[in-house]
Amino acid sequence: MRTQQPKVKADREGGRPLELSIEKLDINGFSADQGWSKSKFMPPCIFYAYTPDQPASSAETKKPSFQKKFGLIFICVPVSPGNSRLIWCFPRNFGLWIDKIVPRWMFHVGQNLILDSDLYLLHLEEQKIMDVGQANWQKSCFVPTKADALVVGFRKWLKKYAGSQVEWRGKYSGGVLPPTPPREQLLDRYWSHTVNCRSCNSAYKSLKVVEVMLQIISVASIGIVATMKQGGMSAVTRNSMVVFAVLSFALSRWLAHFIYKNFHYHDYNHAFR
Repeated sequence: MRTQQPKVKADREGGRPLELSIEKLDINGFSADQGWSKSKFMPPCIFYAYTPDQPASSAETKKPSFQKKFGLIFICVPVSPGNSRLIWCFPRNFGLWIDKIVPRWMFHVGQNLILDSDLYLLHLEEQKIMDVGQANWQKSCFVPTKADALVVGFRKWLKKYAGSQVEWRGKYSGGVLPPTPPREQLLDRYWSHTVNCRSCNSAYKSLKVVEVMLQIISVASIGIVATMKQGGMSAVTRNSMVVFAVLSFALSRWLAHFIYKNFHYHDYNHAFR
């Protein structure tokens, strides 16, 4: 997500301080302030951030002004120990034209990379917290900066009002986490997203058709060159068809890799791997 330009110099990797602070925490959740944005956690599973209304100056009060506003809404529903269903949206009052031009699945390709990286980190941290105990989560997490305020706020709320964990009400004995699955299953994108997303599912089927068509064109081109008599086709035409067949086959292989990486499984190479 794009944020306001930093007022302090960023480091070599583009990092900068995040001034996050918890304003209020009670049984109804908590609210936080980041200066240019506000955020709220609404139990049991809703979190959203939004841009507050900017106060108008005395000169601006005489004429209406347009303010760019957006929100980021996360609904994360636990469905079983170690598994959650994530629903999110990005409402805004500007740049809506781009949604009419760029297919939604193209945005999902980049967004899923972020979710995959977070998923792997959360899985590792969940295992570590289970080892030390939910009430002793500080022993497995190092959260020394203001950027960690929301994480600390959520863990405090969970400990104070929810007994530090999800109450499965006997559906899952003790809430024991399942063993770590293979990476292909843990970071699976096809069954967790593609089949459930209308835009991605349509793009997946269309691209698969294009892949098969390219393979057919490649084989057909080679077949035509092979069956034509020596004098029935000029050398230029013959060479052009061979090059066209090779390019079609290479493009089909690239497309197959693109489909697999973006719609099936993308191995996120994380530092903690």
